[in-house]
Order: sequence, then C-alpha cells, then structure tokens
Amino acid sequence: DGACSVPDPSYSGVVPGPFLSGSFQSQARHAGVGWTVAYPPGHQPGDHLRVCLVFHGWGVTHSEAFTSLRLQYPLASVVQGKEAPPFVLAAADGGNGYWHSHGDDNPLAMVHDEFLPLLATHGLDCGSGQPPATFGWSMGGYGSLLYGETYPTEVAAVTADDPAIWLSWPQAHGANPTAFTSATDFDDHDVVRHARRIEGVPVQVRGGVSDPFAPSTMALQQAL
Repeated sequence: DGACSVPDPSYSGVVPGPFLSGSFQSQARHAGVGWTVAYPPGHQPGDHLRVCLVFHGWGVTHSEAFTSLRLQYPLASVVQGKEAPPFVLAAADGGNGYWHSHGDDNPLAMVHDEFLPLLATHGLDCGSGQPPATFGWSMGGYGSLLYGETYPTEVAAVTADDPAIWLSWPQAHGANPTAFTSATDFDDHDVVRHARRIEGVPVQVRGGVSDPFAPSTMALQQAL
C-alpha cells in the first residue's frame, strides 16, 4: 500500500465496484459489529458471487481493508484483467482478541455463524458447496489461518500476509499480553502446531524478510 520502502502500486484506470455496508448486534461477540462488502466492477449488491472473507489486523476495524489498504483496487484489477472470476471481499469487525474466544467474545464464531449467513441473505454464494476463501494481514493473517484450521472442510483457500504469529507462549505473552489468556489458550490456538488440520486446502503465506514475524512465518511454511 506504499506505506514502506516500496512504490505505491499503480491502479491507473481501475475503477472499483460499489460497497455494501451495515452493522448487526452479534450474539457471539456480545457487541455491535460493523461490516463492508466490496464488489468488483460491473457487479452490485444482490449479485450471486463467491466470497473472500477479510480478517483485519490488531488495533483497527474492518474498514482498514478499504481505507488504508484499499483492497477494492486489486480486487477490481484482477477481475477486470480476468485473472480471477468475479468475487467479493467481505470484512467484519473482530476486535483485538486475536480472532478467537476471549470470555464471552468469540469473533471467529461471529464470522462463521453470523456473518456468513448475513452475507447469504444478500445473495452471496457462501453456503453449502460454495465455501469462502479467507485473507488477512498481521493479526488478521493469523485469523485467516485459524479460520481455515478451525473449519477446514468449509473453506476454499487461505491466504495470509505477514501473519502475526508466535512460536511459544512466553514469546506471545511478552509481545502482546492480551492476545492469549494462558499457555493452554496459546497451545489450543497455535496455527503452527495445528498446521496439519488444514492439509488439502490451498494455502498461500507471504511475508517480508525484514518483518519481525519472518522467523515465525518461515516456521509456519515449513510446517505446512
């Protein structure tokens, strides 16, 4: 997105499609959840399209995907260039709980049990036989992987950019004391330890060699 020492990608002539946004009261999160769906050019709300779920990073909301990262532009670019069939990007607020259950806040269940059915009411193809893909960056990269490992038979593909993952409980607790509540919580949701759960699912993990999570990312790639 041009935020580091690489040029801002040029999307000259690329015109994104429309957005659909809303909010709902989540029983899984016991909180209000905002959400947005980005459509590719030539399509609009109500169209029957496949879904890629977007998991946001720590300290931001779902809107970061379309404000700072501007994911609607690469979406438009790959669809216009026929690099992929038309699909939508769908993002919802997951809070800062590392996309797994913290007490009465369960963002992963919110996505699976509430957000996907909501998307289906808008005509999107995310039900039986049309599983979603997932994408996330930083904490959301971890969330994308965790979703795939939690629902491996209900996901089409998993992508993670610079996933914020650690290789041990002390390492995780030292870096972000709120990410996991205990060593058991970390072990239960360790995407490297449980990488075999996602066997058979197409997975892409990308990361910069100067990223602080590069060693963890390479360990994950080896586990996969």
